[in-house]
Amino acid sequence: MSAPAGPLLKIEDLSVVFRQAGRETTAVNKVSFEIKKGETVALVGESGSGKSVTALSILKLLPYPSAHHPSGSILFKGHDLLAMPEDEIRHVRGNDITMVFQEPMTSLNPLHTVEQQVSEVLAIHRGLSGAAARARVIELLSEVGIPDPEARLASYPHQLSGGQRQRVMIALALANEPDLFIADEPTTALDVTVQAQILKLLKDLQTRLGMAMLFITHDLGIMRKIAERVCVMHDGLIVEQGPVGNIYQSPKHDYTRALLAAEPKGEPAKPRLAAPIVVAADDLKVWFPVRRGFLRRIIGHIKAVDGVSLSVRRGETLGVVGESGSGKTTLGLALLRLISSEGPIVFLGKPIQGLRFRAMRPHRREMQIVFQDPYGSLSPRMSIADIVGEGLRVHHPHVSADDRDACVVSTLKDVGLDPETRHRYPHEFSGGQRQRIAVARAMVLEPMFVVLDEPTSALDMMIQAQIVDLLRELQKKRDLTYLFISHDLKVVAALASHVLVMQAGKVIEQGPAAELFAQPKSAYTRALFAAAFALETAAEGVVSQ
Repeated sequence: MSAPAGPLLKIEDLSVVFRQAGRETTAVNKVSFEIKKGETVALVGESGSGKSVTALSILKLLPYPSAHHPSGSILFKGHDLLAMPEDEIRHVRGNDITMVFQEPMTSLNPLHTVEQQVSEVLAIHRGLSGAAARARVIELLSEVGIPDPEARLASYPHQLSGGQRQRVMIALALANEPDLFIADEPTTALDVTVQAQILKLLKDLQTRLGMAMLFITHDLGIMRKIAERVCVMHDGLIVEQGPVGNIYQSPKHDYTRALLAAEPKGEPAKPRLAAPIVVAADDLKVWFPVRRGFLRRIIGHIKAVDGVSLSVRRGETLGVVGESGSGKTTLGLALLRLISSEGPIVFLGKPIQGLRFRAMRPHRREMQIVFQDPYGSLSPRMSIADIVGEGLRVHHPHVSADDRDACVVSTLKDVGLDPETRHRYPHEFSGGQRQRIAVARAMVLEPMFVVLDEPTSALDMMIQAQIVDLLRELQKKRDLTYLFISHDLKVVAALASHVLVMQAGKVIEQGPAAELFAQPKSAYTRALFAAAFALETAAEGVVSQ
């Protein structure tokens, strides 16, 4: 498709309306913006603001006919994509315009190898097969920075790290050297070092290929790092747009100012040296055996947690940070005795390592966990009242239904939810509300120790700040002890009394949060902090390039 003079992509008065059960909902309302050849435009805003719906409209990937466009046009190289028949738009997808989604694990086929998935794109759009396709796949994997790409051809998605899966998705998207690359929250689920690597990779590939990019994000630090111009979306409208520097330094709209101010703030819980120790571990190990051969003999071990020692006192928060695969989540699960481990674990002064299911059950009331993805951890078949009240039914079976309901109502109020909504189901709530439900489920039993496993990573900045404030308030009100696992160091800084840094299953360093953030001792910790805060501090130089 040849390009006339003017912008590569021009969206004018685009509206998107969804019809469901006789009702119409406007998701995008008369949006207009354009992208020039070789330019990066960021689309920012909260979850539900219409960012992804706008991007999916470009490639006509919405669920038509329940979705329709009452107004607008999408001109790509002067041709209206909305008016194109399906056979023509199919040629545009993957050739001229490609898209990478937020979660690569759900975008990649779990039953196909890396080679099969990238080769499929080359076969459909380029007619390549056999040795030629294999050579091009290896070339693409090398370009996106996957080490030893030939050895990875036979790998399945579950055998790759999060960063490697996202690199495969980028290889798929770039296979045909598109003119426009759409990236929908491609770094949200990644740790800070991998996030920085993916952003650098995208900028390098964009410069080399001369492609334009529409980058969708809720992270304003990333916006500054990668984009030249920004469109701010709120409730389906673009409320402000312009150069990155202008938007950041002198935002005109109230919503933009609120978005820029929406970072986790406040003072974390102070270290309490005189408080009793709630949980402690000494030389804790979680080794997973690696088996090979017909007889499945053990030939080695994956040392997910390798000799970790820690203690957390009443009312404190221990922040556990590190890259993906460093052992953070495995450590939390081991302390809760949800997976097998070696080494003493002491909870409230009593050894719990080696206790069987029945002996551990009384401790379960005092030990709870909040997972990263509330949508995946909440049963879609249970109402909110049933989800939050389930723990009460298990651990307090003699409590009456009325008393249980009263406890659920009280807990929902504590986490900032309307108790009248307790008879609804998880899909009827936003991401931030679902995370509040997950917190309520953990708090209803009035535990003493709560493991928080990346509870804010999938949330936009405003909701992140709200959840951090909520966790801090609950900690003060109930004198809770937290183990807070995160790759977002700004969130850790707002919550943690102490910080423990992990790499490859080992503790690199640990200490009071204020001291560690001010003066990290190890080179790895300094690199981790630099990767996180570079999104804020080193942005202007990148944007000006």
